[in-house]
Amino acid sequence: MFRANEIKALLFDTFGTVVDWRSSLIDAFSHYGQSRQLDADWSQLVDQWRSAYWPSMDNVRKRKLAWTTLDELHRAALVKLLPAFKLEQLAADDIDDLTAFWHRLKPWPDVRPGLARLKNHFLIGPLSNGNFSLMVELNKFAGLGWDFIFGADIFRHYKPDPETYLEACSLLGLRPAQAMMVAAHNYDLHAAQSFGIHTAFIPRPVEYGPSQTKDLRPEGPWDIVADDLEDLARQLIEDRPR
Repeated sequence: MFRANEIKALLFDTFGTVVDWRSSLIDAFSHYGQSRQLDADWSQLVDQWRSAYWPSMDNVRKRKLAWTTLDELHRAALVKLLPAFKLEQLAADDIDDLTAFWHRLKPWPDVRPGLARLKNHFLIGPLSNGNFSLMVELNKFAGLGWDFIFGADIFRHYKPDPETYLEACSLLGLRPAQAMMVAAHNYDLHAAQSFGIHTAFIPRPVEYGPSQTKDLRPEGPWDIVADDLEDLARQLIEDRPR
């Protein structure tokens, strides 16, 4: 039986669960285009850029590609996309700046108050596929207040490889059963649960825009299903001993 008083640390998926990457990127590209008098279908560019996320990481996970950080994978994917949007004239420095948009993503409205309350009772931090430097800058920009930060380059593995989950617990000095993975993505929770980590599902039904078709509901026996991080805090804290 799940008991919240066993949990010492909360591990958060970040892109989509904590920050609204899609709207943030579309806004950033729109402002960039206005400042440079460039016009493109920014929503389409962002969606296509994100669609390269899993194939790129899988090439690393399956060792078809040497270890490569998410920043590097994002940059390479963007370079391939630019000609289709008539942006191939952009200089290398411009492409670096566009890639860094991932370092400046806005949190969902419930995130800061929810994390602030959770932080009073648990260690909190990201377990993300983002690299360490990306996660540090994102924490600063979004005001997340993490107690610790993990990046995929610390483990040199991407989720759902077991090393990411188990080594995170080990570095925190915790058994898997003392940690909880918080995510808006069922695959992440399936993996974490298989390694003995507790799970909490937070739906983000517009993460991928108005036509989202996946992760609309929990697809496993997760320990907690919460409406958002404020609801997660309520459920976890009310179940803890006074």
